[in-house]
Amino acid sequence: MILNILLLIIGFLLLSKGADLLVDGAANVARRFNIPEIIIGLTIVAMGTSAPEAAVSISSVIRGASGVGIGNILGSNIANILLILGISALISDLYVQKNTVLYEIPFVCFISALLMVMGWQYGVLSYGCATILCVLFAMFTMYLFVISQKQKQKTTDTPVENMSVLKMIGCVLVGIIALVFGAKITVNSATDIARICNVSERIIGLTIVAFGTSLPELVTCIVAAAKKYSDIVIGNIIGSNIFNILFVLGITGLIRPIPFENAFLIDSAWGIITSVLLFIFVFHNKKLTKIKGLFFIVLYIIYLVCLIR
Repeated sequence: MILNILLLIIGFLLLSKGADLLVDGAANVARRFNIPEIIIGLTIVAMGTSAPEAAVSISSVIRGASGVGIGNILGSNIANILLILGISALISDLYVQKNTVLYEIPFVCFISALLMVMGWQYGVLSYGCATILCVLFAMFTMYLFVISQKQKQKTTDTPVENMSVLKMIGCVLVGIIALVFGAKITVNSATDIARICNVSERIIGLTIVAFGTSLPELVTCIVAAAKKYSDIVIGNIIGSNIFNILFVLGITGLIRPIPFENAFLIDSAWGIITSVLLFIFVFHNKKLTKIKGLFFIVLYIIYLVCLIR
């Protein structure tokens, strides 16, 4: 048991450090092309910090631990909005662009509801469902390309190290390797702990693994909020949630159909509620204030209590 806990901690450390290296390398590449901050948040930062979720979910499904795979995605998405945005808003008010309010946040609500309907209707994320998710991800990528062309190009003020091309490649490669090994260690130790303690894989995936793989988003958003880079914070969270559902579950479902337990319907409903609340909170004044952030944190604590009970 002690060994499994130590391995779990090591896995989390590898996931966090691997994501940091991957983001650093990718952010430097993006900066050279003068990509707007919101685009960096929705793409480079979001996909980089979501790499742990992707690695954990894909490897867990391959191992047959589908409860950890889906639970990790749902738990991470809920934590991203309630916990990470909540903490970030307490540090500094987060301003949201009109385009994000009108299109990107509603899109998160839509795909969260779509995932719930697929799970409720079929009880499994089949190859057909996975294909639909991948197609939607491709459409979202094209959407990002279009808005990036329309927006004025500017160099982000986010402080990043000036890297040589060789160092950029090294950061990306080492980051990916750390993520793969970290994911393997995390899934193995988490499932072992679940069996020893007679706790379901769903609970482990929704809590321990979900929080561990969300650490890169948490650290990135705290730093960005402290420097008042709202676009990085919002783009990171919105982009991560979209990437988690469409790309991670889409690719994972193409590898092997994923059983969708009835209990996940409740977690999916929580995911929809949190997305809708975010839309309501920022629709009027395009801002997530400290009071709203505190409400999100309290709601996340309530969610955890309901989950444990």
